[in-house]
Amino acid sequence: MDAEALARGYTLPADWYFDPGVLRVEHDRIFRRAWQYAGRLDQVARRGDFFTTRAGIVPVVVTRDREGELRGFVNVCRHRGSEVVREPAGHRETLQCHYHAWTYDLDGSLRAAPRSDREPGFDRSEYSLIPVQVGTWGPFVFVNPDREAAPLADTLGELPELVASAGVDVNALRFRLRGEYELEANWKVACENFLECYHCSVAHPGFSAVVDVSPDAYRLELNETFSSQFGPVRADGKSSYDASGEVARSQFHFLWPNVKLNIMPGRPNLSIGPVLPVDPERTSGFLDYFFAEDVDEEWIAGMLEFDDQVGREDKVLVESVQRGLRSGMVERGRLLLNSEQLIHDFQRRVAEALS
Repeated sequence: MDAEALARGYTLPADWYFDPGVLRVEHDRIFRRAWQYAGRLDQVARRGDFFTTRAGIVPVVVTRDREGELRGFVNVCRHRGSEVVREPAGHRETLQCHYHAWTYDLDGSLRAAPRSDREPGFDRSEYSLIPVQVGTWGPFVFVNPDREAAPLADTLGELPELVASAGVDVNALRFRLRGEYELEANWKVACENFLECYHCSVAHPGFSAVVDVSPDAYRLELNETFSSQFGPVRADGKSSYDASGEVARSQFHFLWPNVKLNIMPGRPNLSIGPVLPVDPERTSGFLDYFFAEDVDEEWIAGMLEFDDQVGREDKVLVESVQRGLRSGMVERGRLLLNSEQLIHDFQRRVAEALS
Protein backbone atom coordinates (compact mmCIF):
# COMPACT_ATOMS: atom_id res chain seq x y z
CA MET A 1 0.00 0.00 0.00
CA ASP A 2 1.40 3.39 -1.06
CA ALA A 3 1.18 5.50 2.13
CA GLU A 4 2.00 8.69 0.22
CA ALA A 5 -0.88 8.17 -2.20
CA LEU A 6 -3.22 7.47 0.72
CA ALA A 7 -2.10 10.66 2.45
CA ARG A 8 -2.93 12.64 -0.71
CA GLY A 9 -6.50 11.32 -0.64
CA TYR A 10 -6.37 8.33 -2.95
CA THR A 11 -8.44 5.41 -1.73
CA LEU A 12 -7.45 1.87 -0.90
CA PRO A 13 -6.96 -0.32 -3.99
CA ALA A 14 -10.21 -1.65 -5.42
CA ASP A 15 -9.16 -5.29 -5.05
CA TRP A 16 -8.92 -4.85 -1.26
CA TYR A 17 -12.72 -4.90 -1.38
CA PHE A 18 -13.08 -8.31 -3.00
CA ASP A 19 -9.80 -10.20 -2.53
CA PRO A 20 -10.26 -13.18 -0.13
CA GLY A 21 -6.61 -12.92 0.90
CA VAL A 22 -7.12 -9.36 2.15
CA LEU A 23 -10.10 -10.41 4.24
CA ARG A 24 -8.11 -13.23 5.83
CA VAL A 25 -5.47 -10.74 6.96
CA GLU A 26 -8.17 -8.32 8.20
CA HIS A 27 -9.66 -11.07 10.36
CA ASP A 28 -6.26 -11.74 11.93
CA ARG A 29 -4.98 -8.19 12.33
CA ILE A 30 -8.18 -6.21 12.89
CA PHE A 31 -11.15 -8.22 14.14
CA ARG A 32 -9.24 -10.58 16.43
CA ARG A 33 -7.66 -7.60 18.20
CA ALA A 34 -10.56 -5.19 18.71
CA TRP A 35 -13.46 -4.47 21.04
CA GLN A 36 -16.76 -5.05 19.26
CA TYR A 37 -20.39 -4.68 20.30
CA ALA A 38 -21.85 -8.08 21.14
CA GLY A 39 -25.25 -7.68 22.78
CA ARG A 40 -27.10 -6.56 25.89
CA LEU A 41 -26.84 -7.08 29.61
CA ASP A 42 -30.54 -8.00 29.83
CA GLN A 43 -29.71 -11.10 27.73
CA VAL A 44 -27.49 -12.37 30.57
CA ALA A 45 -29.36 -11.04 33.58
CA ARG A 46 -29.54 -14.36 35.47
CA ARG A 47 -26.98 -17.02 36.27
CA GLY A 48 -27.09 -19.52 33.43
CA ASP A 49 -28.22 -17.02 30.79
CA PHE A 50 -26.22 -16.85 27.56
CA PHE A 51 -26.22 -15.35 24.08
CA THR A 52 -24.13 -16.00 21.00
CA THR A 53 -22.53 -13.44 18.74
CA ARG A 54 -19.51 -12.90 16.47
CA ALA A 55 -16.33 -10.84 16.66
CA GLY A 56 -15.53 -10.67 12.97
CA ILE A 57 -15.72 -14.35 12.03
CA VAL A 58 -14.90 -15.55 15.55
CA PRO A 59 -18.02 -17.17 17.07
CA VAL A 60 -18.48 -16.07 20.68
CA VAL A 61 -20.76 -17.12 23.51
CA VAL A 62 -21.34 -14.77 26.46
CA THR A 63 -22.56 -16.34 29.72
CA ARG A 64 -23.43 -15.47 33.31
CA ASP A 65 -21.73 -18.20 35.35
CA ARG A 66 -22.87 -19.82 38.62
CA GLU A 67 -21.09 -17.13 40.66
CA GLY A 68 -22.78 -14.36 38.72
CA GLU A 69 -19.67 -13.37 36.75
CA LEU A 70 -20.02 -12.25 33.15
CA ARG A 71 -17.83 -14.37 30.88
CA GLY A 72 -17.11 -14.78 27.20
CA PHE A 73 -15.64 -17.67 25.24
CA VAL A 74 -14.79 -18.62 21.71
CA ASN A 75 -17.86 -20.68 20.82
CA VAL A 76 -15.80 -23.54 19.35
CA CYS A 77 -15.53 -27.00 20.88
CA ARG A 78 -11.98 -28.05 21.80
CA HIS A 79 -12.65 -31.52 20.36
CA ARG A 80 -13.25 -31.10 16.63
CA GLY A 81 -14.15 -27.45 16.19
CA SER A 82 -17.94 -27.53 16.13
CA GLU A 83 -19.81 -24.54 17.47
CA VAL A 84 -20.77 -25.47 21.01
CA VAL A 85 -23.90 -23.32 21.31
CA ARG A 86 -26.12 -22.85 18.26
CA GLU A 87 -29.08 -20.97 19.76
CA PRO A 88 -28.95 -17.15 19.65
CA ALA A 89 -29.82 -16.86 23.35
CA GLY A 90 -31.28 -18.79 26.26
CA HIS A 91 -30.63 -20.36 29.63
CA ARG A 92 -28.45 -23.41 30.38
CA GLU A 93 -26.86 -25.10 33.35
CA THR A 94 -23.97 -26.23 31.14
CA LEU A 95 -22.76 -25.68 27.57
CA GLN A 96 -22.93 -28.99 25.72
CA CYS A 97 -21.66 -29.47 22.18
CA HIS A 98 -24.34 -30.97 19.93
CA TYR A 99 -21.78 -33.06 18.00
CA HIS A 100 -20.18 -35.40 20.55
CA ALA A 101 -21.62 -34.05 23.83
CA TRP A 102 -18.44 -32.55 25.21
CA THR A 103 -19.87 -30.55 28.08
CA TYR A 104 -18.51 -27.31 29.54
CA ASP A 105 -19.38 -25.47 32.73
CA LEU A 106 -20.49 -21.86 32.50
CA ASP A 107 -16.98 -20.82 33.50
CA GLY A 108 -15.67 -22.52 30.35
CA SER A 109 -14.04 -25.54 32.02
CA LEU A 110 -14.52 -28.94 30.39
CA ARG A 111 -16.84 -30.91 32.63
CA ALA A 112 -17.27 -34.13 30.64
CA ALA A 113 -15.99 -35.71 27.42
CA PRO A 114 -17.63 -39.07 26.66
CA ARG A 115 -15.10 -41.96 26.45
CA SER A 116 -12.22 -39.72 27.55
CA ASP A 117 -11.71 -42.13 30.47
CA ARG A 118 -10.45 -44.62 27.88
CA GLU A 119 -7.66 -42.22 26.84
CA PRO A 120 -4.46 -42.48 28.92
CA GLY A 121 -3.25 -39.08 30.05
CA PHE A 122 -6.38 -37.18 28.98
CA ASP A 123 -6.55 -34.09 31.22
CA ARG A 124 -9.84 -32.20 31.06
CA SER A 125 -8.22 -29.05 32.47
CA GLU A 126 -6.23 -28.65 29.24
CA TYR A 127 -9.35 -28.34 27.07
CA SER A 128 -11.41 -25.50 28.51
CA LEU A 129 -13.17 -23.14 26.12
CA ILE A 130 -10.88 -20.33 24.95
CA PRO A 131 -11.79 -17.15 26.88
CA VAL A 132 -12.35 -13.73 25.33
CA GLN A 133 -12.49 -10.40 27.12
CA VAL A 134 -15.90 -9.03 28.04
CA GLY A 135 -16.64 -5.42 28.92
CA THR A 136 -19.77 -3.36 29.54
CA TRP A 137 -20.96 0.20 29.15
CA GLY A 138 -24.43 0.79 30.57
CA PRO A 139 -26.68 -1.90 29.02
CA PHE A 140 -24.17 -2.67 26.24
CA VAL A 141 -21.88 -5.72 26.19
CA PHE A 142 -18.64 -5.75 24.18
CA VAL A 143 -16.19 -8.59 23.49
CA ASN A 144 -12.57 -8.73 22.37
CA PRO A 145 -10.81 -11.98 21.30
CA ASP A 146 -7.47 -10.42 22.30
CA ARG A 147 -6.97 -11.31 25.96
CA GLU A 148 -4.00 -8.92 26.17
CA ALA A 149 -5.89 -5.88 24.87
CA ALA A 150 -6.40 -2.79 27.00
CA PRO A 151 -9.77 -2.62 28.81
CA LEU A 152 -12.91 -1.45 27.05
CA ALA A 153 -12.83 1.93 28.84
CA ASP A 154 -9.61 2.79 27.00
CA THR A 155 -11.30 2.21 23.65
CA LEU A 156 -14.48 4.07 24.57
CA GLY A 157 -12.50 7.10 25.69
CA GLU A 158 -14.73 10.20 25.75
CA LEU A 159 -17.58 8.50 23.89
CA PRO A 160 -19.79 8.00 27.00
CA GLU A 161 -19.47 11.72 27.82
CA LEU A 162 -20.42 12.72 24.27
CA VAL A 163 -23.50 10.50 24.36
CA ALA A 164 -24.50 11.92 27.73
CA SER A 165 -24.08 15.45 26.36
CA ALA A 166 -26.77 14.67 23.78
CA GLY A 167 -29.30 14.18 26.57
CA VAL A 168 -29.15 10.38 26.53
CA ASP A 169 -28.63 8.49 29.81
CA VAL A 170 -27.62 5.02 28.64
CA ASN A 171 -28.46 3.50 32.03
CA ALA A 172 -32.07 4.70 31.68
CA LEU A 173 -32.56 3.25 28.19
CA ARG A 174 -34.79 0.25 27.53
CA PHE A 175 -34.22 -2.19 24.69
CA ARG A 176 -36.98 -2.20 22.06
CA LEU A 177 -35.90 -4.33 19.10
CA ARG A 178 -33.02 -5.64 17.00
CA GLY A 179 -32.91 -4.88 13.29
CA GLU A 180 -30.78 -7.25 11.21
CA TYR A 181 -29.53 -6.70 7.67
CA GLU A 182 -27.39 -8.21 4.92
CA LEU A 183 -25.50 -6.37 2.19
CA GLU A 184 -23.95 -7.63 -1.02
CA ALA A 185 -20.85 -5.56 -0.35
CA ASN A 186 -17.52 -5.67 1.44
CA TRP A 187 -17.61 -4.67 5.10
CA LYS A 188 -15.38 -1.66 4.44
CA VAL A 189 -17.83 -0.26 1.88
CA ALA A 190 -20.57 -0.43 4.51
CA CYS A 191 -18.40 1.33 7.10
CA GLU A 192 -17.28 4.03 4.68
CA ASN A 193 -20.88 4.79 3.73
CA PHE A 194 -21.61 5.40 7.41
CA LEU A 195 -18.58 7.66 7.80
CA GLU A 196 -19.70 10.54 5.58
CA CYS A 197 -22.78 12.62 4.90
CA TYR A 198 -21.43 14.06 1.65
CA HIS A 199 -24.01 11.80 -0.04
CA CYS A 200 -26.92 12.72 2.21
CA SER A 201 -28.39 15.67 0.31
CA VAL A 202 -28.44 13.58 -2.88
CA ALA A 203 -29.34 10.12 -1.61
CA HIS A 204 -31.29 10.80 1.61
CA PRO A 205 -33.84 13.56 0.93
CA GLY A 206 -35.95 12.62 3.96
CA PHE A 207 -32.96 12.67 6.31
CA SER A 208 -31.68 15.93 4.81
CA ALA A 209 -35.07 17.55 5.34
CA VAL A 210 -34.63 17.05 9.10
CA VAL A 211 -30.86 17.29 9.68
CA ASP A 212 -28.79 20.17 8.30
CA VAL A 213 -26.16 18.33 6.23
CA SER A 214 -24.55 21.43 4.74
CA PRO A 215 -20.76 21.40 5.16
CA ASP A 216 -20.79 24.45 7.45
CA ALA A 217 -23.36 22.93 9.81
CA TYR A 218 -22.62 19.21 9.79
CA ARG A 219 -19.55 18.66 11.98
CA LEU A 220 -16.97 15.85 11.74
CA GLU A 221 -14.56 14.96 14.54
CA LEU A 222 -11.72 12.47 14.88
CA ASN A 223 -10.72 10.85 18.16
CA GLU A 224 -8.04 8.29 18.92
CA THR A 225 -10.34 5.27 18.87
CA PHE A 226 -13.57 6.57 17.33
CA SER A 227 -14.95 9.23 15.02
CA SER A 228 -18.07 11.36 15.31
CA GLN A 229 -20.60 13.25 13.20
CA PHE A 230 -22.90 15.92 14.62
CA GLY A 231 -25.91 17.18 12.68
CA PRO A 232 -28.18 19.99 13.94
CA VAL A 233 -31.92 19.91 13.28
CA ARG A 234 -33.11 22.21 10.53
CA ALA A 235 -35.14 25.10 11.88
CA ASP A 236 -37.74 24.63 9.11
CA GLY A 237 -37.27 20.88 8.82
CA LYS A 238 -40.10 18.54 7.91
CA SER A 239 -40.13 14.88 8.83
CA SER A 240 -42.27 11.79 9.12
CA TYR A 241 -41.55 11.91 12.85
CA ASP A 242 -41.27 14.71 15.44
CA ALA A 243 -37.59 15.69 15.73
CA SER A 244 -38.17 18.07 18.64
CA GLY A 245 -37.39 16.97 22.16
CA GLU A 246 -34.62 16.53 24.69
CA VAL A 247 -32.10 15.49 22.01
CA ALA A 248 -31.43 18.69 20.08
CA ARG A 249 -29.05 17.32 17.43
CA SER A 250 -28.08 14.00 15.93
CA GLN A 251 -24.89 12.17 16.85
CA PHE A 252 -23.36 9.37 14.80
CA HIS A 253 -20.28 7.64 16.22
CA PHE A 254 -18.06 4.95 14.74
CA LEU A 255 -15.95 2.89 17.14
CA TRP A 256 -13.01 1.35 15.28
CA PRO A 257 -13.13 -1.05 13.55
CA ASN A 258 -16.83 -1.80 13.01
CA VAL A 259 -19.28 -0.48 15.61
CA LYS A 260 -21.96 2.05 14.64
CA LEU A 261 -23.79 4.16 17.22
CA ASN A 262 -26.67 6.45 16.26
CA ILE A 263 -28.64 9.07 18.17
CA MET A 264 -31.48 10.75 16.30
CA PRO A 265 -32.88 14.15 17.28
CA GLY A 266 -36.07 14.16 19.32
CA ARG A 267 -36.79 11.92 22.30
CA PRO A 268 -33.96 9.98 24.04
CA ASN A 269 -32.93 7.15 21.75
CA LEU A 270 -29.86 5.19 20.70
CA SER A 271 -29.08 2.37 18.30
CA ILE A 272 -25.83 0.41 18.28
CA GLY A 273 -24.45 -2.55 16.38
CA PRO A 274 -21.53 -4.11 14.51
CA VAL A 275 -20.71 -4.43 10.81
CA LEU A 276 -19.63 -8.06 10.30
CA PRO A 277 -17.83 -9.50 7.25
CA VAL A 278 -19.34 -12.73 5.94
CA ASP A 279 -17.13 -13.12 2.89
CA PRO A 280 -15.19 -10.62 0.73
CA GLU A 281 -18.34 -9.30 -0.95
CA ARG A 282 -21.01 -9.94 1.66
CA THR A 283 -21.66 -8.25 4.99
CA SER A 284 -24.17 -8.77 7.77
CA GLY A 285 -24.96 -6.66 10.79
CA PHE A 286 -27.56 -5.60 13.28
CA LEU A 287 -28.64 -2.60 15.28
CA ASP A 288 -30.10 -2.82 18.78
CA TYR A 289 -32.59 0.02 19.33
CA PHE A 290 -33.03 1.58 22.76
CA PHE A 291 -35.41 4.30 23.99
CA ALA A 292 -36.06 6.07 27.26
CA GLU A 293 -38.88 4.47 29.21
CA ASP A 294 -41.30 7.40 28.83
CA VAL A 295 -41.03 7.67 25.02
CA ASP A 296 -44.47 6.98 23.55
CA GLU A 297 -45.19 4.29 20.99
CA GLU A 298 -46.23 6.68 18.23
CA TRP A 299 -42.92 8.54 18.36
CA ILE A 300 -40.95 5.28 18.34
CA ALA A 301 -42.89 3.96 15.33
CA GLY A 302 -42.32 7.17 13.41
CA MET A 303 -38.59 7.28 14.15
CA LEU A 304 -38.14 3.61 13.24
CA GLU A 305 -39.95 4.12 9.92
CA PHE A 306 -37.72 7.12 9.21
CA ASP A 307 -34.58 5.14 10.10
CA ASP A 308 -35.65 2.16 7.99
CA GLN A 309 -36.04 4.39 4.95
CA VAL A 310 -32.48 5.68 5.33
CA GLY A 311 -31.24 2.09 5.68
CA ARG A 312 -32.97 1.00 2.48
CA GLU A 313 -31.42 3.92 0.62
CA ASP A 314 -27.96 3.07 1.95
CA LYS A 315 -28.29 -0.58 0.90
CA VAL A 316 -28.74 0.53 -2.73
CA LEU A 317 -25.67 2.78 -2.47
CA VAL A 318 -23.20 0.32 -0.96
CA GLU A 319 -24.18 -2.54 -3.27
CA SER A 320 -23.74 -0.22 -6.27
CA VAL A 321 -20.25 0.72 -5.02
CA GLN A 322 -19.35 -2.96 -4.65
CA ARG A 323 -20.34 -3.75 -8.22
CA GLY A 324 -18.27 -0.82 -9.44
CA LEU A 325 -15.21 -1.83 -7.45
CA ARG A 326 -15.55 -5.45 -8.56
CA SER A 327 -15.34 -4.37 -12.21
CA GLY A 328 -11.67 -3.51 -11.66
CA MET A 329 -11.95 -0.60 -14.09
CA VAL A 330 -11.14 2.08 -11.50
CA GLU A 331 -8.14 0.91 -9.51
CA ARG A 332 -8.32 3.69 -6.89
CA GLY A 333 -10.74 6.52 -6.17
CA ARG A 334 -10.02 10.01 -4.87
CA LEU A 335 -11.47 11.22 -1.57
CA LEU A 336 -12.42 14.82 -0.84
CA LEU A 337 -10.52 15.18 2.41
CA ASN A 338 -12.61 18.03 3.78
CA SER A 339 -15.90 16.15 3.43
CA GLU A 340 -14.59 12.58 3.74
CA GLN A 341 -11.92 12.93 6.40
CA LEU A 342 -13.48 10.16 8.52
CA ILE A 343 -13.20 7.72 5.61
CA HIS A 344 -9.62 8.82 5.11
CA ASP A 345 -8.88 8.04 8.76
CA PHE A 346 -10.64 4.67 8.49
CA GLN A 347 -8.67 3.69 5.39
CA ARG A 348 -5.43 4.77 7.06
CA ARG A 349 -6.19 2.47 9.98
CA VAL A 350 -6.95 -0.43 7.66
CA ALA A 351 -3.74 0.13 5.70
CA GLU A 352 -1.63 0.34 8.87
CA ALA A 353 -3.19 -2.85 10.25
CA LEU A 354 -2.44 -4.73 7.06
CA SER A 355 1.02 -3.33 6.44
